[in-house]
Amino acid sequence: MEEEQYQVEIPSYFLCPISMQLMKDPVTISTGITYDRESIEKWLFSCKNTTCPVTKQPLSAAAGDLTPTPTPNHTLRRLIQSWCTLNALERIPTPKQSVEKSHILNLLNEAKNSPTSQRQLRCLQRLRSIARSNQSTKLHMQAAGAPAFLLSVVGKRYSDDDGALRGEALSALQEMELSDSDLKSFFSHNDGSIIIDALIQLLRNGDPQNRGGAMALLKSAFAVADPVDLIGSRPEIFTETVRALRDGISARTAVKLLVELCPWGRNRVKAAKAGAVAALVELLLEETERRGCELALTALDQLCGCAEGRAELVGHGAGLAVVSKKILRVSAVASDRGVRIIGSISRYSANSRVLEEMGELGVVRKLCLVLQIEGMREKTKERVREILRLHARVWKGRNCSCIPPHLISYYPS
Repeated sequence: MEEEQYQVEIPSYFLCPISMQLMKDPVTISTGITYDRESIEKWLFSCKNTTCPVTKQPLSAAAGDLTPTPTPNHTLRRLIQSWCTLNALERIPTPKQSVEKSHILNLLNEAKNSPTSQRQLRCLQRLRSIARSNQSTKLHMQAAGAPAFLLSVVGKRYSDDDGALRGEALSALQEMELSDSDLKSFFSHNDGSIIIDALIQLLRNGDPQNRGGAMALLKSAFAVADPVDLIGSRPEIFTETVRALRDGISARTAVKLLVELCPWGRNRVKAAKAGAVAALVELLLEETERRGCELALTALDQLCGCAEGRAELVGHGAGLAVVSKKILRVSAVASDRGVRIIGSISRYSANSRVLEEMGELGVVRKLCLVLQIEGMREKTKERVREILRLHARVWKGRNCSCIPPHLISYYPS
């Protein structure tokens, strides 16, 4: 809960020293300081700190444990709950008990040493169930090394009969919030290529659920990857991403992955050769939601930064038409991306056939309308003026019928 929600002053000892918000699940560490569980466990497990945030003193851990374990402060929690009730505020619910790290470690050891795939599958199913419980348990799973084990299962080669193990591990990873270091391990020189290979294989041959999970993991990994890993993206990633996009498998995630990859190196060319332009155009023909249109137009804008992408767009029967249609119909961002795409075509791919088609499809009319709209970004309008000036001889000099009389005055001189 945010402090601003309360009309009464919150006692200072009810506030977490890290987040300065009302504690929902107060826990005490070995230095005697009490924190909200989510904040202190993020400090200890995700950030891998071993000191008290307030006193900076090192924290002691229980025997046999590598990381400190906070102790629930039930008395303070009851006081906070009573205070909320007395002040007519929403009562803080009693938190669900999180699964201890020791139990997760035992489960991981059992999964690693299971003599049969059936027993290992049951362990993985239990891990996935645990990952769903609460944020505290997810942090305990990270501290116990569950992400590394689950990734090793995803990357392991299985027979067709044991493919369920990989799918179950993938589902468990989806339930967790992997850290940046876990995601960057996808690109390590040792096991990273094996994991990427396995995810590509799942995209190629997996069922819809596993294909969606593999797509989500790849997108998250490339979002934190180093430039050298982005530049060296494999062509198969683009091939399978486009195929998933055509099949309607996590379409928005697939577009986000293209947006992450296309600005780097020759990735635009790889994506264009994989058929990304046609897939995005077909997506735009059916997409009605604002965010989906903006993402697809952003990806098309990036792809039009290469000759192959522009050729695919002008060669598609609905390419220019659907881009023009989205201008002024979706949002300011979508209009700006649409104008950028038209600008790329106008500057680098505008032969006589393309210019004539732009006139017949109403692209020129739409550009003149952009100049007429108040509140449109001035940068977008300036791009439109550049496009119209560039081809004024064709579109205006011939008194082309593509410009209605009431819009001719808006055509820049």
